Amino acid sequence: MLHVRSIWNGAISFGLVSIPIKLVNATENHSISFRQIHTEDGGRIRYRKVCELDDHEVSSAEIGKGYEDADGTIIPITEEDLSHLPLPTAKTIEIVAFVPGDRIDPLQMDAAYYLQAGGAPAAKPYTLLREALKRSNKVAITKYALRGRERLGMLRVVGEAIAMHGLLWPDEVRAPEGVAPDTSVTVRDKELDLADALMDTLGEVDLEDLHDEYREAVEEVVAAKAAGETPREMPAPPSSGKVLDLMAALEKSVRAAKESRGEKPEQGSSEPGEGTEEAEPGEEVEAEVRRLPQRRSARTAPKRTGGKKSTSTAKKTTAAPRKSTAKSAQAAKKTTASKSTAQTKSTAQTKSTAKKAAAKKTTASKGTSAGKTAAKKATARKRTA
Repeated sequence: MLHVRSIWNGAISFGLVSIPIKLVNATENHSISFRQIHTEDGGRIRYRKVCELDDHEVSSAEIGKGYEDADGTIIPITEEDLSHLPLPTAKTIEIVAFVPGDRIDPLQMDAAYYLQAGGAPAAKPYTLLREALKRSNKVAITKYALRGRERLGMLRVVGEAIAMHGLLWPDEVRAPEGVAPDTSVTVRDKELDLADALMDTLGEVDLEDLHDEYREAVEEVVAAKAAGETPREMPAPPSSGKVLDLMAALEKSVRAAKESRGEKPEQGSSEPGEGTEEAEPGEEVEAEVRRLPQRRSARTAPKRTGGKKSTSTAKKTTAAPRKSTAKSAQAAKKTTASKSTAQTKSTAQTKSTAKKAAAKKTTASKGTSAGKTAAKKATARKRTA
């Protein structure tokens, strides 16, 4: 439960359901405020309410309301005059409709409040309205009266509470006429690609990590002055200067964003705008394509010794080994070929000799076996006889 003083007490009118609530501020201002003082003696400067007719200071009890007409005439308006006006939302936040949240233009957003349940009897209807808003994914459009006039509001769920945003009436939001550039501008795809790359590099941020650096600097100055010390000199913010080349500025922004996140820039990337002309506002610059110089080999590069003759001599000297190298290569090829031919011939001769020897052995073995067979037959005949 918020321990904040309520600024309005009333009820939410949800059809025939009435929900007692207290209205408390949902935001607070942390900015440092200063008093006006007399620079000569440091005295406080105060404003006094003085009547223009008699030049006398008046108290709050003597001050009323008046409407200034177009001709400067003041028309007095009393509280009794206003009390007879029909104002049904004087003590009631009246829900008039439920709409999708994206139907509300952020330009209409005004002050923010929390609606606090007014006691135990309000717990059940308060929870009912909260859960109904959650399930419908909608916001409630309301009308309420605060500080003497009727206002427009929007109810939505924040955590387990119901919040109300004050809304400006539609006729209080100005149309953006005359704000956008009235000149014709062409945006190229490359520029959009770089803008997308910059958005992706910057990425998202946790709003809890953001803080008011200016307020912190002011607090430091105040603390130093209170201690009788001289405030330290703050570094001046970097000057952006005049940007003529949009592409170069986008490329530089992408590189800076990557470096701030600890990412290394891509290797081989040139500095933005290098080798290009600066474009005047509205002028497009054509890209220039340059051929890279042909690189020479370290072995064939001539060594200069001080003149053209030495260069030509070096060329000849370098060319001579090429010829001798070619000749030696050819000779090596011939030698290798002759060796392989000789080896082939010797291998063939060896094979033929081996075949002849094998044939002779076969013939000799056949003759020997035939002689043995004939001798056996002759011996058998003699025995028979």
